[in-house]
Amino acid sequence: MRLKLYIIFFLITSSLFAQKVTTSIDTTRNKIGAEFKITLKTSVTNKDKVVFPKAKNFGALEVINSYKIDTVKNNDKWELIKQYGVTQFDTGRFTIPRIAVLINGKPSFSDSLKVEVFNVKVDTLKQKMYDIKDVAQVQSYSNWWKYLLVILLLVGIAALAYWLIKKYQNRPQEEEPIYTSPIEKATSLLQQLETKELWQKGEVKGYYSELTDIVRNYIEEEIEIPAMESTTSELITELRRVANQKKLKLSKETLVNLEKVLMQADLVKFAKVKPLDFEIEEDKKRISSTIVTIHNSIPTVVEQTDELEAWNEQQRELARIQKLKKQKQVRIITTICVLVTVIIISLLTLIYIKGWDYVKDNIIGHPTKELVEGEWIYSEYGNPGVKIETPKVLKRMDASKMLPKETYAVLKEMQMFGYGSMFESFNIVVSTAKFKQETEVNFDTVLEGNTKSWEAMGAQNILFKQEEFNTDKGISGVKAYGTMVMLDKVQNKSQKLYYEILLFKQDGGLQQIVVSYKEGDEYGKLILDRIINSAELKNDSE
Repeated sequence: MRLKLYIIFFLITSSLFAQKVTTSIDTTRNKIGAEFKITLKTSVTNKDKVVFPKAKNFGALEVINSYKIDTVKNNDKWELIKQYGVTQFDTGRFTIPRIAVLINGKPSFSDSLKVEVFNVKVDTLKQKMYDIKDVAQVQSYSNWWKYLLVILLLVGIAALAYWLIKKYQNRPQEEEPIYTSPIEKATSLLQQLETKELWQKGEVKGYYSELTDIVRNYIEEEIEIPAMESTTSELITELRRVANQKKLKLSKETLVNLEKVLMQADLVKFAKVKPLDFEIEEDKKRISSTIVTIHNSIPTVVEQTDELEAWNEQQRELARIQKLKKQKQVRIITTICVLVTVIIISLLTLIYIKGWDYVKDNIIGHPTKELVEGEWIYSEYGNPGVKIETPKVLKRMDASKMLPKETYAVLKEMQMFGYGSMFESFNIVVSTAKFKQETEVNFDTVLEGNTKSWEAMGAQNILFKQEEFNTDKGISGVKAYGTMVMLDKVQNKSQKLYYEILLFKQDGGLQQIVVSYKEGDEYGKLILDRIINSAELKNDSE
């Protein structure tokens, strides 16, 4: 008997303290500063109230992200899923404690979790090391006052933009009145009309125009007939018909009074009749009385007050939200326009002070400038090796597709490496060749072959000069340089190029370096000079 009581007690306590929160984590090991993502999941009914904690830390780990709650319906239950992103900026093993989730005011705890944070290993033996760069020369500008003027101008523009935005945001917005019924709208507009005192100021035509528009709008909204488009006689006729059809309690006197005012308004607007003051007062009273009479004659529809009030409140809230959205859109558009204006003025000012080339190179970007300022590579290419420093690693090219068949047939070995093309802003090609039979290399013949290859690609007006060239180690060769016009037949455009060629004949073979860039590009010249000055050939002792 006692054993059964223990079992019953155990089942009761288990059901009372059963865990309603399941816990999971995306990983238990992560790098220092990386995010661990904890997931808490509860299964409740739609009547349960669940509150997840808002904490800055879970134990020793800092909460860096609190994600939105996801809701998934599972039969008659709802699964609420909450995720937290936590991190730690120290290495070691840490415990995420049990997290309390309030369900109907009572805490339910998650499982505790153990995580490990490890450091990022850096292999200093394999990490590439670089020499210390030379001290950059500081340029001094004598026209310092121009830069000060630009800075003051930009600060002034930014201050003006900030003031305009704040002024617009703080401007009081006139709220449009929201009317719950046509009678309320008509009564309010009549009161507003009286406050304008139009006829007292001599604007009798404007007064009658607004007075009749109010009553016509009211009839159109309340009885749903086209009162604004109808003439006076058409309106009165339609009112009588609708009154008989809908059994409205409209007396003959009411229709006669309305017709008198409308006819009086027609005379004022079209015949320029000026009624006396007491007549104007009488017409205003007739309109007010007509509106009230029509309103009282319409059968009352009984509705539940709470539902009607709730519906009216909902409509007012929707109108308010739409108005706020429009105001927000106007503010965003204004801010964007001001920022774009500031940017354009700043660019124009910078172009005026520094010139278009400076703006294009430093703000828009320049392809060869990026090559000059990038990380250069000193490497060896081909056999026998050509050592050269380039802004990019040269990629191997298929020599069999680049050379004519009769030329490639006499070669024992041919290796080509390049970057860019003759149709781009910069191009470099390094090639080494060995012949099947012993051959006396003639530089003039090689240069003539280069010229024919360029002409086949679309080059025109090729000019060049030739002179001797020696590397730093005393290896002799020939340098050819000049200009050409390269025609791109695909894009139907042309550009003038400056080029230099270095030719060497070592170990019974031919070594060639060809560099070209768009003429007039100062950064292209810097690249070419650095490449040519770094060129060296591998000798037998190496």
